[in-house]
Amino acid sequence: MREDICSIPINDIFQPKEGCPFCRMRDMLEDRIATYITGAAMMEPDVREETNRLGFCETHFNHILARGSRLSVALILESLIAETSKEVFPEGKVPAKKIVEAVKRRQHDCFICENVEKNMRHLFDSMVKLWESEEEFRQIYAEQEFICLTHYGMAIEYAQKMHRKNFPIFAAQTAKLAKNQLAGLGDDVTHFCRMFDYRSKGADWGNSKDAIERSIEYFTSRKPEIQQKADEKNR
Repeated sequence: MREDICSIPINDIFQPKEGCPFCRMRDMLEDRIATYITGAAMMEPDVREETNRLGFCETHFNHILARGSRLSVALILESLIAETSKEVFPEGKVPAKKIVEAVKRRQHDCFICENVEKNMRHLFDSMVKLWESEEEFRQIYAEQEFICLTHYGMAIEYAQKMHRKNFPIFAAQTAKLAKNQLAGLGDDVTHFCRMFDYRSKGADWGNSKDAIERSIEYFTSRKPEIQQKADEKNR
């Protein structure tokens, strides 16, 4: 895959200061890769070979379906189906263990996941270097709205490459962004629950109406697909 397809200036990612910057980073990568493989690269032999080998997870099947034409997706699926048929239903006598392994690979491997992970590593490394070298970026980093739990762990992991005098400062700053969000969600979810008490009738929902969705996003780094009104009963 061409390197320039996934090159994203770090400052551009951190400028909006809305939500988790690392989720924005991942979303931009997913969008670029899904658009690329359903467009210009659709017929490139090396790309098609990799998409046939790895396939796609449920999340990224939805990405290519949303971004490519139905013909583009069908052409990708045509060769993917042929490759899967050879792996999962081979001719001759094949040990059941190999069949099971082939099916599991199809369920867990994903072309977009692999490329996003690879490029996220490069971007995290770039972010760490930028944080260490530019005071202005440190300020922008500190002003982020929050960092989700998934990317909090990743940021701390990659930051261990920092100079030992810088790491504690970065770790504390990152922990603050992640911890404050968790504490705020805790307050909002508690308030949401209290609103179902008869004694809260007519009270203000405050920021709690979407507390469930925001909490799920914090824990998973993904916005939930299912949305309910705050006072909607489960069906």
